[in-house]
Amino acid sequence: MNYCDIKTVDVANGPGVRVSVFVSGCTHHCPGCFNPETWDFNFGKLFTEETVEEIIEHLRPDYIKGLSLLGGEPFEQSNQQGLLPLLRRFKEEYPEKTVWCYSGYLLDEEIQKIMMPKWPETREMITYIDVLVDGEFKQDLKDLKLRFRGSSNQRIIDVPATLAAGEIVLWDEEKW
Repeated sequence: MNYCDIKTVDVANGPGVRVSVFVSGCTHHCPGCFNPETWDFNFGKLFTEETVEEIIEHLRPDYIKGLSLLGGEPFEQSNQQGLLPLLRRFKEEYPEKTVWCYSGYLLDEEIQKIMMPKWPETREMITYIDVLVDGEFKQDLKDLKLRFRGSSNQRIIDVPATLAAGEIVLWDEEKW
């Protein structure tokens, strides 16, 4: 897996100050994408064990509230395989911090119904994610007033609550 950037102080992609990892590789190719260079799976740098160590270290300060995964597309199968060692390590070392993930795939239609039965990586990866912002970016639904998402079709989902309820439970900002 490749990645294009690691932002060590990010306040745009989830609540609080976060470390954000932008993976390379995306098959959605949404018109108006803010990061089209990340469509190429070979763009950027190789994601290595040293990269995982660097990210884990950046997450150490108390003021860092969590990790955000963006792209590209974190739920492309090769990216899932690359991100799993990071997610395992993150949850082990920082169980009180949260993982936000941004995906063009819909949780209930594509991730749960198609990917999870087919790929063990997906079944494991989803268990580490606290909040999923799902749905492709739609340029005609772009709204700069929206918090933590680019277009109004995108949902901000509380993943543990959704998995427990068996239906989509939207993120409640008051709870966080």
